[in-house]
Amino acid sequence: MNDETPICSAKGCRTTAAWVLAWNNPKLHTPDRRKTWLACDEHREHLSHFLDLRGFLKDTVPFDQWRSPEDSAEPAAAPDPAGRQGPDAP
Repeated sequence: MNDETPICSAKGCRTTAAWVLAWNNPKLHTPDRRKTWLACDEHREHLSHFLDLRGFLKDTVPFDQWRSPEDSAEPAAAPDPAGRQGPDAP
């Protein structure tokens, strides 16, 4: 792993991320804004469920297929390779 390796956002996980979970909190963000969490295969379902229960989850995309805003007409934030800390994972 190096500084460019995408890391899962689940708390305490240091596994390479395989998924991008695009989300937005409608109380805080404009409808076109996309925040991202990264997920490994093990934590994808847990993190997706956490976001979906709150109505935040907008899309789940394999990391290697995620397109940055420059590549797409739809605005989205590029995932942070270091990952953002999501909720506690089992």
